[in-house]
This record gives sequence, C-alpha cells and structure tokens, in this order.
Amino acid sequence: MGMIYKRGNVFWIKYYVNGRPVRESTRTDMLKAAERFLKDREGRAVMGAPALPRNERILFREAADALTEHYQVTGSRQLKDAASKMKPVKAFFGQYRLQAVDQANITRYVHQRQTEEVSNATINRELSVLGKALRLAHERGQLLRMPRIHLLQESAPRSGFFERADFERVCRALKKRPDLQAAVTIAYTYGWRMQSEVLQLDLGHVDLNAGTLRLDPGMTKNGEGRVVYLTPAVAGVLAEQVERVKALSRKLDRVIIPLFPNPRQGRWQGNRLRDFRKAWTTACAKVGLIGMIRHDFRRSAVRNLVRSGVPETVAMKITGHKTRSVFDRYNIVNDGDLREAAKKLHGHNLGTVPSSQVDTPRVSTLNSSHAPVAQLDRAAVS
Repeated sequence: MGMIYKRGNVFWIKYYVNGRPVRESTRTDMLKAAERFLKDREGRAVMGAPALPRNERILFREAADALTEHYQVTGSRQLKDAASKMKPVKAFFGQYRLQAVDQANITRYVHQRQTEEVSNATINRELSVLGKALRLAHERGQLLRMPRIHLLQESAPRSGFFERADFERVCRALKKRPDLQAAVTIAYTYGWRMQSEVLQLDLGHVDLNAGTLRLDPGMTKNGEGRVVYLTPAVAGVLAEQVERVKALSRKLDRVIIPLFPNPRQGRWQGNRLRDFRKAWTTACAKVGLIGMIRHDFRRSAVRNLVRSGVPETVAMKITGHKTRSVFDRYNIVNDGDLREAAKKLHGHNLGTVPSSQVDTPRVSTLNSSHAPVAQLDRAAVS
C-alpha cells in the first residue's frame, strides 16, 4: 500500500517494489496529479515492470550517451565503430523521449535513410547500435518495453578476390611506399584485417629469428591472440620494414614502437600509421582495379589456403575466422576434394571405389615445433 506525503510544497510518494520501499518526488504540488502518479507507479510495480523516477522525461540522446560511456568503461573495441553508426541515429532520435522510440518511429527512421539512398546494410548496422542503446536502457529500468526492430534484406556480400597477378600489380603501384607493400603482403598472405590488425602491429610482434608474427589477445576482433609462421616472402618484406623503422628511429632520435609508423615529414612522423586509403585507391586506379578493397585480401587468403590443401580449421586459425561461414558464403572448396569426389563417383558408377587411386591432398599445418613454415608460401601466394 502506497502513501502520499509532502516535503515543502511538493508531494512525494512511497510505494513498494519486491517488498522494498521506494520514495520518489512527484514534482507537483497538486494532490490529484500526485495520486495519479502513485497509481501509475504501483501499477508498474505489480506488473513487474522496472521503473525509475520520471522515466517519461528521459531523452534518447541520454541513452545513446550511456551506451558510449558503457563501451568506454568496458574497454570495448566497438566504441569507435558504434560512434560513427550512432551519429545519424542520434541526429534523428536525439530529442525524442526514450519511451517514444517505438516501432512506428523506427520505421520512419528507416524510410528517411532510404530516401537518402543509404544502403540496407548500412541501415542495418545503424539499427543494430540503436537496439544496443535501447537494450541497455531497458536493462537499467529506463525503458519499459523493448520495441521490435526488423532488419532489412541486404544485398549479396562482396565476393571480390585478388588473384596473384592482381596482387603483384598493386604492389608495383605502391613501389614508392615499401612500407605499404609490406602491409598488403601480410594481409594477402594471412587474411588479417588491415586497419584493426596489420596496422596495429608493433616491432615486438615480429620475431625474425623464430620466423613468427603474432597478434596479442585483445588486438583481434574476437579477442583471441594469433601466431603465424612467416613465409619466405613475408619474412623478406618484414626484415626490410624492421630496418626502415630502425633507420627512422635513429633519424628522429627516439624510440619507435609501431611496425608501420607514418614516414612522412611533419608532426605525425614516427607515430602509428592510422590508414592509407588514399594511397590504396590511387594504386588500384593506376592498375585498373577500381573498386577493390583491402578486405578482399581476407577472402583471397582463405581461398588460397584451402586451394593449397590447408585444412579449413587451420585456415581459420591463421585468418582468425571463428566460424566456417566464410567457406559457405563464397563457395570456397578445396579443389583436391572435388577431384576426389569425382573419382569416388566414377568408382560408384562402376560398382567399386578405387581407393588406391584416390589422391589425398597434401596438408601443411602450423605447429610451434616446426621451423618457419616454407610450405605455407604456396598456400598464401598461389
């Protein structure tokens, strides 16, 4: 049973949630309004709906800011990406009361973004971050009901691949930037993400004596560390890049930690290279590969590994894929398996399976007890 009492000129209420007393200001001096407020709070308590003081006054932008703060506190890698995706969402819903962000208004948002000719994939990423903000507000008791968010049908995923000849042409176009040649060689060989993995490497992640390159836990999208053995091609470009970094360190008379520092004169020289999209776009245009993106290296590496006979599980450990969906999405199949299937089918039609004639694809695995895996060079660059 709740009660109404006064503090100064304002009515306060007291009611119970799960046996615990809750005291709350009604922010009104009118008894009838206070009675309605108490009735609403008691009704929500009976229904089991969480309620915080004046939920109806909370704006969506406060929920968006709370999500940003949550990512900052937890050290989430999603912080930067969520900030860019939240920008148009916040521009549309910023002044909305949180309770007004319902399915109808979400549909209006989608319609507006579509009239701006934004792709369905981009809109879905924005709806995803919107949903995360609403879910966090719901968990904190600020949002009574979670609206249903329906994602849009997306077009087929990109299927771009770099053939060996294309990769070499791009490298030649980047001849004035040998550091970028080294970066794209790593991405092409191992399928590592360019901006969030390759460019985040430090000198300490390279061990030329052991012939390994590693990503520490926390550096990758899935949070797991990764170690690969260097192919002769990668070992060569990495050795040259390490020497370039040491030379720049001597020139600037300071310790340089990043494996890919900014080489250009100016205030940022020696700092970690953040990106090179302009140089990449220029190089691709120069060799007639307009529209190719660096993420195409990731698909290409998976295909190269599988085609050379590396098992899918090992290929996934090298590239950092958690599931085998990449193989299904791009129909990446080991050519040796297809040949073996054809031989088995032939044997079945003849009434016998000539197992002695079935070739087993050769597989090179990465094992820490091995020396640098030269066998992988075929897998990575074929």
